[in-house]
Amino acid sequence: MPGRKPSINDVARIAGVSYQTVSRVINSAPDVSPATRARIQQIIADVGYHRNRAAAALVTNRSTSIGIVTDGSPRFGPVGTLLSLESVIRERGYTATVVAVNEPYDESVQEAFDTLDELGVDGIIIIAPRLSMASAVVAASVRVPVEMIAAGASGTSNIVTYSENQELGARMATQHLIDLGHTDIAHIAGSMEWFDARVRKRGWQSALRDAGLAPGLCVEGDWSPKWAYETGLRLIEEGRVPRAIFAVSDHTALGLIRAFAENGVRVPEDVSIVGFDDVEGSDYFLPPLTTVRQDFPALARATIDVLLSAVEGHAAHRAPSAPTLVVRNSAIRAR
Repeated sequence: MPGRKPSINDVARIAGVSYQTVSRVINSAPDVSPATRARIQQIIADVGYHRNRAAAALVTNRSTSIGIVTDGSPRFGPVGTLLSLESVIRERGYTATVVAVNEPYDESVQEAFDTLDELGVDGIIIIAPRLSMASAVVAASVRVPVEMIAAGASGTSNIVTYSENQELGARMATQHLIDLGHTDIAHIAGSMEWFDARVRKRGWQSALRDAGLAPGLCVEGDWSPKWAYETGLRLIEEGRVPRAIFAVSDHTALGLIRAFAENGVRVPEDVSIVGFDDVEGSDYFLPPLTTVRQDFPALARATIDVLLSAVEGHAAHRAPSAPTLVVRNSAIRAR
């Protein structure tokens, strides 16, 4: 087959079988003997045949494409989710079409849905970190199954939801500080416009409540190390540095640690800190950061399972994926 790509007809000719038999093997259909299936798969590998997805879509009336809508946030969680989703979608034999939306979401979300509908995607996954974006998703109209990744959000009759159990992760972080004997545990939080910030705050509150402890200081901000640094400086100036802090993210923890270090407040000797995310390099903070690790590949696999079940017309009940507490050196036993 010099000068051109091998076709399904070439595979059939070499194997001595019909086009339909090769097609059944490619589509994992039954009614092909194991020996014939193995022989055709070997020939496919030998000649370097790759399925023509456009042709397959015409035959099956399925696009084999999944749409992803994101707000383009550079934050660790949305980016990690997007990259893992794209990778898992390819593993499952689909292609991913990504559309980024901007405010006002009421307009851009509907435009994204219309674009993906015109491309003929089988389903759409929404990475919706903000309440305002989720509201626009619920209000929009679309003809294919839609799944929204939004921590703690409830689904509707038209939209299924899935997320990692971030509230559990926040409880784990707070409980670790409680187990170390701390009773004055503050929370340096994110913006309450974000689902993640809301459920992490809720996890902090519920862990303290279950332990019979009153919630400590809570300051809400914008997630950035700069804001956390300035918050740390203000706490020092006001004489309100707590003995333990659950930081809403590792970047928040990083800003706090710098502010404390510059002003003689030692971590963990004077204040214990636990973060959330386990960003790359958090094990090289000074001190190495105790944090909560999110499993983005597991989140992506479960998300795809839920969406494909909706595409096939049946419900998939998947419990939220669980995070992991990673214990390092930024939190020690209370003195």
